[in-house]
Amino acid sequence: MSTSKALKRNLPAMSVALRNIIIFIAVLSIPLAAAQELGLSAAETSSWILALYGLPGLLSLVLALRYRQPLLLTGNIFFVIFIRGLGGQLSFPELMGASMLAGAGVLLFGLLGLTKRLAAWIPVPIMFGLLAGAIMPFVARVFSLLGDAPAVIGATLLAYLVSRSLLGNRLPAILPALITGVIVVAVTGQFGQVDEPLSLVLPQVTLPVFSLPAILTATPVLAALITLQSNLPSLRFLQSQNYDPPESAIDVVSGVGTMVGSFLGPTGVSLSLPATSLIAGPEAGDQEIRHRVVYVIGSAALLVSVLAGIAAAIAQIFPAALLAALAGLSLVDVLANAVKQVTKGPLLLGPLFAFAISLSGISFLGFGQYFWSMVIGTAVTLFLERDGLRALRNKET
Repeated sequence: MSTSKALKRNLPAMSVALRNIIIFIAVLSIPLAAAQELGLSAAETSSWILALYGLPGLLSLVLALRYRQPLLLTGNIFFVIFIRGLGGQLSFPELMGASMLAGAGVLLFGLLGLTKRLAAWIPVPIMFGLLAGAIMPFVARVFSLLGDAPAVIGATLLAYLVSRSLLGNRLPAILPALITGVIVVAVTGQFGQVDEPLSLVLPQVTLPVFSLPAILTATPVLAALITLQSNLPSLRFLQSQNYDPPESAIDVVSGVGTMVGSFLGPTGVSLSLPATSLIAGPEAGDQEIRHRVVYVIGSAALLVSVLAGIAAAIAQIFPAALLAALAGLSLVDVLANAVKQVTKGPLLLGPLFAFAISLSGISFLGFGQYFWSMVIGTAVTLFLERDGLRALRNKET
């Protein structure tokens, strides 16, 4: 094959890889904002970034080389969203302990092949309702911040909307929003000062703490986020594109990766449905070469993790309002998809209850709102939507 033909054949995959890398970098604002709220040190923040980016990137390269399929693992961003939603109810070591136990649960389910049975116990629409409620405050915060920083947030939001209007899906709208926000911060002189010189920071291992409140409140949700919200739907999409993904191997790698990564920070190593639908779909070019996208994205994730110490300083340099706005805007499409999944049926009441409860901030008997969102949402469906649940299960089989 000539050089020009090879370039033309690989161009779609490279374009998709670039879009994912841009989104990965923009989404970095979410864990950075969470690290600020948790009061983490620079070493703890950089270690957490290593767990969220470096470890999944390395495992992705191994899986893509082994199976020649577009199997891209990420540090589950919904983990971080969930952690932020807890509002400091649990300490960082407690969250690490809950994350490690969630990884052990995913590993066990993978070894026993029980992921599909778990999906039967907790309907996927319930998880989308929970996620929609968890994401909504972050998107809403974009507008509540307008009063605090009208120039920065207003310009960032305007750039995002104009980009979506003029460029559509050709360029992630979060990129021009990011560039505009940075320019306005520079012009208005709002850059912060870094306490210490920028440098590479060695990873800091922290011993997890296993507390009953954290285990009861966080572990079930974290395990469900890996299996139900991420791995299972991603595997199904891969199958719809005529791939034969190694289901048990994915769960085992996710579980082990989550357990290992939890020594650096709470993380959920899993497939990502938005990323998988992009890199494994027709937009990424010929089916037999789509796995090459993983080589590019995985390498970029490793680079981000190597520079984690420098990346952690971004939280000191950029205003917190800008980071929060970028985090919210980067979740708009995810929120839109979650709401669509909640409202399209055949289940409605259960997912809506899950949505409302995850917004409520309820804490009862030591359980947080996300636990009760799953429990009550599922109970409502079992009692009031039996026909819809039966139709959903028939559709999935």
